[in-house]
Amino acid sequence: MPFVDDAFVAVALGANRPSVAGSPRQTLLAVRPELEAEFVCWEKADLCFRWSAVHDTAAVGGPPDQPRYCNAVLLVEGVSAPPAESAALDLLDRLQRLEYRYGRDRSKEQRWGPRALDLDLLFWGELRMDHSRLVLPHPRLHLRTFVVEPLLQVLVEQRCASNPSS
Repeated sequence: MPFVDDAFVAVALGANRPSVAGSPRQTLLAVRPELEAEFVCWEKADLCFRWSAVHDTAAVGGPPDQPRYCNAVLLVEGVSAPPAESAALDLLDRLQRLEYRYGRDRSKEQRWGPRALDLDLLFWGELRMDHSRLVLPHPRLHLRTFVVEPLLQVLVEQRCASNPSS
């Protein structure tokens, strides 16, 4: 189990409609190396990536009768930069550009409606922020079983071997 002072970054992934990569499950698998590359460009350090399994879940909220979702969580270890609002907003921009490359257009979608790719920054260490574009930790994280279950899965797994405090 991680220590409280570890500055992990957690990202939730979700999709319930096809993207340029294929089905929602194929999308979550295809985006993994690109998401890891974005983190490496953002942090410029040796990072360890811990992925949950892809979970098939019912849609929560939003329009009725939308397709089931595929959900997963990425936990990133080894972020050396101290958690800061400006860096978190830069990371958010990177995540949203990645969503767009997979076919998400936030200007044309219904709130909590179907999407080709959703990347939510869940937390970054102990950083607390309430910005018009980003609230950390994610304000509804604790209410979303489709996020909590995969998050717990990666939190209880063996820590990365490259991490000296393992």
